Amino acid sequence: MVELEVAEIIGTIAFALSGFYVAVKEKLDLLGIFIASFLTALGGGLVRDMLASRSPYTFTHLMPSILVITVIGLSVLFQLHKKDEIEKTFYFIISDTLGLVSFSISGALIALQVEFNFFGVVLMALITAVGGGVIRDILLNRVPLLLTSEFYGTVSLLVGAILFVFAKFDISGYVPLMAVFAFGVALRLLAYYKQWHLPKIG
Repeated sequence: MVELEVAEIIGTIAFALSGFYVAVKEKLDLLGIFIASFLTALGGGLVRDMLASRSPYTFTHLMPSILVITVIGLSVLFQLHKKDEIEKTFYFIISDTLGLVSFSISGALIALQVEFNFFGVVLMALITAVGGGVIRDILLNRVPLLLTSEFYGTVSLLVGAILFVFAKFDISGYVPLMAVFAFGVALRLLAYYKQWHLPKIG
């Protein structure tokens, strides 16, 4: 499915950049930067493929690893690591948002391919989108962004739910997927800049 491959490419590039930014903020060495970027970009997909009983895409295709290495190389070349307050920069927010929505879409599409039910599709979207970031944050002893950021996981769940409904009504193709992608990106950015939060107990 071409749509799935496009979502994978966008998500990998975006999350590799996101992982690079976090690694630089934590002052990791070059190996640490590679590990953080790889985990962020590819960790969620590995978990997704195992749950779907698929051969991990990362281990059967060279493209994901090449994309991550290229992103790291270009980030160093253009000195993106020299910026202060990295996690508040436009580049980090955009890359993290694009990765979140792209991998939510790819997770949902694969769940639909293996005929998961509604909850399976929604949770696969979430796991694919946030899995790598959660693994990275646990490794770096950070509170996962999923648990602290505005509407982060909620966007992923909504994307999965919308794609499940689309599948039930046989709505497919580039246009519907791009509409879902645009909706997810817009909602995440709006939630970030408006500081929207889900209700808290207490």
